[in-house]
Amino acid sequence: MEADNPGGNMGEQTDVEMTENPFEPYIESLREQLEQQDPVFLIGVIVALAVVIITCVFLKYFLTSKTVRSAVLLVGLCDSGKTLLFSRLLSGKFKRTQTSITDSSAPYKAKKRQGDTWTLIDLPGHDSLRPQYLEKFKSAARAILFVVDSAIFQKEVRDVAEFLYVLLTDSVISRNAPSLMVAYITMAKSAKLIQQQLEKETVMTRSAALSSQDGSVGGSVYLGKKGKDFEFSQLPMKVEFLECSARGSKGEEGEADIENLEKSLAKL
Repeated sequence: MEADNPGGNMGEQTDVEMTENPFEPYIESLREQLEQQDPVFLIGVIVALAVVIITCVFLKYFLTSKTVRSAVLLVGLCDSGKTLLFSRLLSGKFKRTQTSITDSSAPYKAKKRQGDTWTLIDLPGHDSLRPQYLEKFKSAARAILFVVDSAIFQKEVRDVAEFLYVLLTDSVISRNAPSLMVAYITMAKSAKLIQQQLEKETVMTRSAALSSQDGSVGGSVYLGKKGKDFEFSQLPMKVEFLECSARGSKGEEGEADIENLEKSLAKL
């Protein structure tokens, strides 16, 4: 009886080895088939697999390293009220300001919204300074807050329209499509009327840009739809016209009327 034990143990050991290598026959068959294949075909398969792997790695890197756009840019002509509005949004207080010659930035916490903090950036309004600061910050723009003051609008409506045209035809801004908020510091006219006037002036600006020889006005993007009058609804971005007042209805110490603007900023 004892002589039978070694054989029995060997049988059990063989069963264990077969259990541990259930795929060995398939692997061996695959190896034989690969050895029979044309080397050129095998190289092609390897190259194709390498291309797929590299593409996946590249896409993952590109998507994860994409720039996070968290800036709200305050732009507009000189003396349009940008810096005062900047102060009101940050502290709620009136602050006497002067013409900016450099940018100012600060974190802005959206009201009634948990966890969202934007970087509010006030850009200089002088026409000789605007291009360099716009170039510096445009890629980070989540929203553009274009400030227009009713006190100077009628006199400078063409300048306002030309500046808007430059912004909207910029290839980076057009591609990223940040929200556009036209904050109208109101005294008399409604934001709707301002929108209509700007659309008409923008059509004239577009025509002048297309006919100019040096391409000095505007960027590389055609604004609006060809063959149609320009409307802000044609843009690839969300556009809002918001009436507000940074000075306050009861003098400098009174509260500013910026509730609608704050609500829009909270929705970014």
